[in-house]
Amino acid sequence: MKNRETILYGLALALLLFLLKWLELRFIIIDHAFEIYIGAIAAIFTALGIWLAVKLTKPKTVVVEKEVYIKDFTLNENELNKLRLSKRELEVLQLMAEGLSNQEIAERLFVSLNTIKTHSSKVLEKLDVERRTQAVEKAKRLSIIP
Repeated sequence: MKNRETILYGLALALLLFLLKWLELRFIIIDHAFEIYIGAIAAIFTALGIWLAVKLTKPKTVVVEKEVYIKDFTLNENELNKLRLSKRELEVLQLMAEGLSNQEIAERLFVSLNTIKTHSSKVLEKLDVERRTQAVEKAKRLSIIP
């Protein structure tokens, strides 16, 4: 083996370099032990804070599947004609029956909130009621909505 001396010399240098780095690291740790502990504690509390923030700010969503069975609903055309409800007012009334707010109805129908307020007031006026719940109840009783 003609390269034996070169390999041994390289291994000796690598071992010496490893020893020097280990000693340097040991002295750095000893000299700066307090700063290293503070840094470790800061890292732990930062990770804990991020985890807690994610936990607390995540919206809790519950998916509820709702099955609606409508038994033989037939629209009462006579009452609908008597009340003179427009198609849009009937749509608004049906969405009211689903429990949607004016803002949600406006978003679903792609119209402004003021338009929905106008339609809602017209529906209440035509059904001769004062509240949305009364309008929905009366519309169901008259077989205008399911």
